[in-house]
Amino acid sequence: MIKLTTQTVELEGKKITFEVGRFAQQATSAVIGKAGDTMVLATVVEAAPKKDLDYFPLSVEYVEKLYAGGRIKGSRWVKREGRPSDEAILKGRLIDRSIRPLFPKNYKNEVQVVVTILSVDGENEPDILAINTVSAALAISSLPWKGPVAALRVGYVKEGEGKESCYLTNPTDAEMEMSELDLVVSSSQERVVMIEAGANQLEEKVFAQAFTYFQKPRDAILKGINDLAKNVGQKKKEIVAEETDKTLVEEIEKKYKKQVTDLIPQVASKEGQGDDLQGLADEFVELKGGEVDKKAVLEILDKLFKKQVRERILKDNQRPDGRDLTQVRPIEIEVGILPRTHGSAMFKRGQTQALSITTLGAPSLEQYVERMEGEETKRYMHHYYMPPYSVGEAGRIGVPSRREVGHGALAERAIIPVLPSEDAFPYAIRVVSEIMSSNGSTSMASTCGSSLSLMDAGVPIIEQVAGIACGLVTSEDLSQYKILTDIVGIEDFSGDMDFKVAGTKNGITAVQLDVKIAGLTQEMIEATLIQSKEARMSILEKMNAVLPAARKQMSKYAPKIKVVKIDTEKIGEVIGPGGKVIRNIMAQTNTTLDVSDDGMVSITGTSEEDVEKAVNWVTTLTRQIKAGEEFEGEVKRILPFGAFVELVPGKEGMVHVSQMSVGFVGNPNDVVQLGQKVKVRVLEIDDQGRINLSMLFGEDAQKAAAQRPQRQDFGRGQRPFGGDRRGPRRPRY
Repeated sequence: MIKLTTQTVELEGKKITFEVGRFAQQATSAVIGKAGDTMVLATVVEAAPKKDLDYFPLSVEYVEKLYAGGRIKGSRWVKREGRPSDEAILKGRLIDRSIRPLFPKNYKNEVQVVVTILSVDGENEPDILAINTVSAALAISSLPWKGPVAALRVGYVKEGEGKESCYLTNPTDAEMEMSELDLVVSSSQERVVMIEAGANQLEEKVFAQAFTYFQKPRDAILKGINDLAKNVGQKKKEIVAEETDKTLVEEIEKKYKKQVTDLIPQVASKEGQGDDLQGLADEFVELKGGEVDKKAVLEILDKLFKKQVRERILKDNQRPDGRDLTQVRPIEIEVGILPRTHGSAMFKRGQTQALSITTLGAPSLEQYVERMEGEETKRYMHHYYMPPYSVGEAGRIGVPSRREVGHGALAERAIIPVLPSEDAFPYAIRVVSEIMSSNGSTSMASTCGSSLSLMDAGVPIIEQVAGIACGLVTSEDLSQYKILTDIVGIEDFSGDMDFKVAGTKNGITAVQLDVKIAGLTQEMIEATLIQSKEARMSILEKMNAVLPAARKQMSKYAPKIKVVKIDTEKIGEVIGPGGKVIRNIMAQTNTTLDVSDDGMVSITGTSEEDVEKAVNWVTTLTRQIKAGEEFEGEVKRILPFGAFVELVPGKEGMVHVSQMSVGFVGNPNDVVQLGQKVKVRVLEIDDQGRINLSMLFGEDAQKAAAQRPQRQDFGRGQRPFGGDRRGPRRPRY
């Protein structure tokens, strides 16, 4: 039984509290994290290693519970939380990427980390708290983890209105609305382990300075976690390195070093090297008469292969495919290649090829996202698919993997800062990136392809967006390093990082960092940002040579959309009783109308003519009709005292018999017929909003007025037109 223990961290006027001993006492370790009224539970469970694993089986689950925000699922039929949302998957990946690099390379025990969100207050984001709480749970466990790490969200507000530029630590939602930067960074005491960022075309210099700013609050979190570990931490397990047969290693290296080295350029043209080494392993096992373990031989060959790749880069500046360290692979671009889509583009860099397709739709087609804090909508959606054939394999095709969700979200984040406002471009936008071939940085190819596809569709994005991935090779003591621009698969697998940077000519829009070593120094980060900017500029130059600006005309297959703002008091007139009016408008114009509570009417159709017809209909229907205006309307109803004429669809006025002709009219049917088009003039709009009309104009109107008896003061008990109190009266309507 663990004694209830708490540890509080002061962070610029805010408190983070870690609590051990309340929940999940049968887990390997469990910690509750609190920030304001936001509360998360992080549990770590270690299990025995599975047989014959050649990887570390770490799984991270980020579990969102709607009860945390006091909500019940909106579905009428399913009230239980289902599969993780894309947002939960992305937050789980943040945690995974923050902790995975700090486990020993030879540690193969199964580890499961589960983060359960227990309470959210709408001010303190649970994702940052979750990373820090997982870090605390691993720090107090017996697992051989080389942490802790501290996570922070950093914002940046530009100078203006008498305020100086400043960075923000764990900004609130209100502060983030003013921020030009949304940076999530996880760091140990010495090095940055994980970066995930979105920015509004932020300069590299300003972005890099954020890593200096966050050091003080980072140190406070690390101290709090270390103090907690001193109080309740378990003794760390020692991982004994597996003994290798040095004689076998020397023999294989001596026999196959040249052959393995010669394989490097060949392997550089695809994602992996396993199949190429299999043949050498089979040959050696056969040579030894089957007396050696093929798996052990393959592991030695794999290490030799990676060692040769790294040494050639680090010592000779020689990359697997022969490029310079900063050279981008050849680029090919095509736009408008799919005839019936709204926009399309193919972006190819080396063997990495992405086909991006843009689809435009009505604003009502935006995505509704159910979160613990409430519902929100997404107007721009980017979906990424990487089928098995893209790497020359046969495999499962079904629900997108976590990797696919993550890559799509990165490309989406890179594009969002350059999208036009909804007022300027009232469309829901979906871009799908189909990876046709993969050999390094498909997410950045998707970003480039998406930018081109949007412009091909006529979306007036502010700037073209490009992205590039940089790699890293370091010496064993981390004293030497080389940064590689535009890495291919072999450099990713054999190297130490995957640092993706996307942006425009003006600055950064998105960043993502994964590392395989203990982290990056400030110097490494700054050097990578400079190198990636040079590459991005060269890619943007090629993209702009193909399509320098968004097309002026959208595809004829794209929907035509216009938005009309009406008075909220007129919404009922557009909809009509039981939706009669709006259904009639849609049926008559072949359009779709969506009316929001704030009086925005979105009109979508397949032709400009139909949309314009619906726009005029709505505008006329909701405008204020004034006395003296003239209309040509249709007679809809005839009563004994007059006729009702439809001025605009859904709005009628009445012509009294006295306003139908200069002479006396006994029966309205003698003058008008149902369905007849008549020209009328608005006489007045009475206190009850009823519209009184006249079919008389000019001299006829004056004549009729002269012939009409003037109003006079009748005595009590008398009525005009003769008769007593109970006598005939003038008809009313």
